[in-house]
Amino acid sequence: MQSVALTSSRDTSMRILPVRGDCILVELADLGEALALFDALENNPVEGITEIIPAARTLLVSFDPYTISDDALIDAVTALAGGERKAASGALVEIPVRYDGEDLAEVAGILGISVEDVIRLHGESDYVAAFTGFAPGFAYLSGGDPRLTVPRRKSPRTKVPAGAVGLAGEFSGIYPKTSPGGWQLIGTTPLAMFDIDRTPASLLQPGSRIKFRDMAKGAAYEIKASNTFTDRPVTATSKNAASAIEIISVGLPVVFQDLGRAGQASQGISVSGAADRAGFKAANRLVGNAANTPALEIALGGVTFRMRGQGVMAVTGATTPISIADANGTKNSAAHHSAIALDDGDVVSLGAPTAGMRSYLALRGGFDVAPVLGSAATDTLAQIGPAALVAGDTIAILPASANALVSSEEPAFAMPGADETVVLDVVMGPRTDWFTDAAVASFLSQEWSVTPQSSRVGIRLSGDALERANHGELPSEATVRGALQVPASGQPVLFLADHPLTGGYPVIANVAGHHLDLAGQIPVGAKIRFNAVSRFAPRFIPGKCP
Repeated sequence: MQSVALTSSRDTSMRILPVRGDCILVELADLGEALALFDALENNPVEGITEIIPAARTLLVSFDPYTISDDALIDAVTALAGGERKAASGALVEIPVRYDGEDLAEVAGILGISVEDVIRLHGESDYVAAFTGFAPGFAYLSGGDPRLTVPRRKSPRTKVPAGAVGLAGEFSGIYPKTSPGGWQLIGTTPLAMFDIDRTPASLLQPGSRIKFRDMAKGAAYEIKASNTFTDRPVTATSKNAASAIEIISVGLPVVFQDLGRAGQASQGISVSGAADRAGFKAANRLVGNAANTPALEIALGGVTFRMRGQGVMAVTGATTPISIADANGTKNSAAHHSAIALDDGDVVSLGAPTAGMRSYLALRGGFDVAPVLGSAATDTLAQIGPAALVAGDTIAILPASANALVSSEEPAFAMPGADETVVLDVVMGPRTDWFTDAAVASFLSQEWSVTPQSSRVGIRLSGDALERANHGELPSEATVRGALQVPASGQPVLFLADHPLTGGYPVIANVAGHHLDLAGQIPVGAKIRFNAVSRFAPRFIPGKCP
């Protein structure tokens, strides 16, 4: 481990907030201190830190607890705190804007200035991309004129168009795709902020310098569409592949998954990947594949496919019944969590699971699917990755490795049923203190119902609403898989694999690492009780004097 103390030119202090056993949230006074510490950690790497995600006044620091302890990590971070933020040196990006936003007049009214003054101040500001989050390609732009500081909308819009330019607090930002949002909209740009066919995919990177140009005073620009999902998954026929599967029917969306695309936080992209990683890896091991070989994630069964050529499959995760009809029409049941040989013409059907939510289908050799930004994972929130399968798709199977080793193993845990109460261990924090003591007690004592409004993004829970002690607006900060974020409604959302990289609502607790896969398998209708395995214990680190 390497740590270098930097000389501070001012008093600084920070809080270390618990997230989980492998990550902490470092809270500082403001954006400048957060980015100064981020720069110091980037320039003086600490052995054991695996990822750092900066935000408005925090750093989410993920680490390997087998390489560095909590105390050693905090000592290293503390030693590097207090430096100065380096000057932005990224490329200058000019953003053409039509100042035609729905909130332009309202923003002018809030600020007590004219619409023309809003446009002028926005165009005269020298912005810097401070950090990314919310959506791929969305950069929080700092450095604007302080006279343009406005609150978010009281009621967020359900649909903000791609290219919308907005203001929120001290930041300006540009929506890379159509999505819900609560920023004050002052204009639009035709530039594609995120395009998977571009390197890097995000137009704005942390450190980029930005100038906005009024299109009413300049040349016209051509609007170009951007790509997120690939058009269709790779297809093949028996003429150009030794084996393949042909999709006959599907129920809910069937998506490709692997272990995700780590290391893309600078582009506003979270890891994504399989919701139940233990189940995903088991399916691959059972057929002799490497652990990260792409497989299919199937929610609630309802899939039928035909085997072309020969193959070996395994189905893990949710305990779905498996039936196989051979070329003669003879039907047989097949074992779950086992390697199963398939012949040419076999028709495989996966029924509705008796327990669990998501099944994983692996074929020996793996599916021939093109990765997107280094991964075959389909991120349904960010809309990155191979498209969901539909009836008629044919997906080629790659040749098996010569040294493929088939394993035999038991499932990592019993799949939860829709009539069960599932107990999930949680680590309290990082924003437990934003809630009343009664709300914290209620969070841990009641049984929360899993609602139908749940997806790979998160499980929406229903119960007695949690009351906040702090009614302020939380500056955007990074979130993790397993975070229990509490919006204004007081009803928690348990984030799953496709969660947003950053969020603006307080997280009362995080699911412990050993229960993350279990959380990804909880079906609609089940109930959840949370068991705190730690108390909320933030650590205050006093400022250092020069």
